[in-house]
Amino acid sequence: MKKKWLALALLATQPATADDLIQWWDFSATALYGNNYDLAPSEEQTTITFETAGAWKYGDWFAFQDFIYFNDSNGQEHSTYGEISPRFSLGKITDNKIKFGPISDVSLAFSFEEGRGPVNSFLYGIGVDFTLPYFSYFQLNTYRRNAISDGNNSDGWQLTPTFRMDFPVGNSNIVFDGFIDWIFVADENGYQENIHINPQIKYDLGAILFSEHKKDKLLVGIEYDYWKNKYGVDGIDQNTFSVIAKYHF
Repeated sequence: MKKKWLALALLATQPATADDLIQWWDFSATALYGNNYDLAPSEEQTTITFETAGAWKYGDWFAFQDFIYFNDSNGQEHSTYGEISPRFSLGKITDNKIKFGPISDVSLAFSFEEGRGPVNSFLYGIGVDFTLPYFSYFQLNTYRRNAISDGNNSDGWQLTPTFRMDFPVGNSNIVFDGFIDWIFVADENGYQENIHINPQIKYDLGAILFSEHKKDKLLVGIEYDYWKNKYGVDGIDQNTFSVIAKYHF
């Protein structure tokens, strides 16, 4: 796992080449604190998350790695979980702009989930980008899920919209972004359909502290986490708020 994330970090920090192999990239770190987490060694958790996102000549990528600390646990004290999600753009590969109503691109979408315990999965499917009023971006990925670790029975289908909206406030900005994971048509009878809704609302504090030329650097806010049938377990519905601070390098 360390080699995987080292390679990803090196990719994210490469400058754009003459033929725009890497068109843009971003790397950030987030600190999150919350409680009332279900099916965990501790209800109270602190999470440090490293994220990278970017676009390259033939597509884009998003990846994150969570380092989770169980604050009041008497047993397991920490865990990890991460995802790598590259996409290959039809418009970029064919060098043709795709425009069909609000649809602005179509991609082959992949994702690899890895963490402690029986959670490893490989996902593949189709991603669609939309140009919608008021949204900075809106993407909808439809995946087929394949479990690749023993004890993981989450095979099935997954629908994942991701989005961002920006609201200027004086010399700063409010960011509303997040994702929804809806796993449905599960292959295993013991694994329940589940939906994970995870929006964040953040204020661009960096624009006030460090002046306007450092907008979108330091953001603080709140994350809401609702997970019906968490991990596919019938009747386990997680409902929690967390405070967050995020810094873009």
